[in-house]
Amino acid sequence: MSLSSFGIGGGGGTSLAEEEATGSTGAPQATNVAVTRAGPLDTYVVMGGRIKRCWFNATDPLLPNYVYRADVSPSGSKVNITVHQRADLGRAGLLTYIIDFKQAGGGTVITTENRTMPPNLAAKMQYDINRWQRGQSDCSKTMPATASAKAAKPQARVQ
Repeated sequence: MSLSSFGIGGGGGTSLAEEEATGSTGAPQATNVAVTRAGPLDTYVVMGGRIKRCWFNATDPLLPNYVYRADVSPSGSKVNITVHQRADLGRAGLLTYIIDFKQAGGGTVITTENRTMPPNLAAKMQYDINRWQRGQSDCSKTMPATASAKAAKPQARVQ
């Protein structure tokens, strides 16, 4: 199933921003990702399935030391996915990342917030969300560069 069939991605949504999460220190900041024509519940069903399949699968998870939690409002107009560090017995520990799906007019606004996720993982998660919003559905192994990784990269000097 494609997000574009719900008006998500494939030109069906209106992109507000496509920023890489850098995991900067300081106050957490939400990053607006997209507005879609689908409702929050429909958007969550598609995106949540991809998140579970790509980030939390049993054989090769992106986030083996984290757990996934979802909360859906009774009306379905708001859905919240939270990612937590894995605590004893697989329980949810420290909150590290938030993905919100909220009703906005005739569509859904998807926002993300990195609380304490390492910058490389936060950047990968934002990269995947942006790809899926545009209609891709695969579990890419591509790791985007983060601002801190770019700064740490040694510069070649010509003499």
